[in-house]
Amino acid sequence: MADGGDGRLRTSGSGGDDGAGESAGGGMLLYVVLLVLVLLAAYLLYLRWRKRSGPGGAAQQSQAALLPRMKRRDFSLEQLHEFDGTRNPRILLAVNGKVFDVTKGSKFYGPEGPYGIFAGRDASRGLATFCLDKDALRDEYDDLSDLNAVQMESVREWEMQFKEKYDYVGRLLKPGEEPSEYTDEEDTKDHTKQE
Repeated sequence: MADGGDGRLRTSGSGGDDGAGESAGGGMLLYVVLLVLVLLAAYLLYLRWRKRSGPGGAAQQSQAALLPRMKRRDFSLEQLHEFDGTRNPRILLAVNGKVFDVTKGSKFYGPEGPYGIFAGRDASRGLATFCLDKDALRDEYDDLSDLNAVQMESVREWEMQFKEKYDYVGRLLKPGEEPSEYTDEEDTKDHTKQE
């Protein structure tokens, strides 16, 4: 070992190398680490994309796009329960006595969605009280008579939002109420009005 006058210690085998071999090895290591990080990030993005195209994601949404537009009709609570996205690919929910086809929003209202609890149900009480618990949903017809004015206004606002975004397909029937008969002309007029 000797001091070459520039403040660096040199071993007898290093000659005038100035550590170029070490820095090339360090640069290669840095390159490999960066490559591994990029590949890891790409893999994580792939997993996230794959999860979205799974149940409730793009695959289910493309299936929903293939369903024909639903003809207008009225539903009892029991009939509405069939359209929860598990027994039938179509997803319906009721708000303030009106039934909407929310199938195109399956990533929200499908079985795996954050609002899946409302699928095939009357969602009015849950939306009015901002409650996503099963306790907010009734198994029998709910006339909402115990809601206060602010909660009823919230239900009406939700109804308007659903009318703007989703197809209105009919009414939720009260017990003993008979369904209305809709003509093809009424059905067509209603659907073109919403588009």
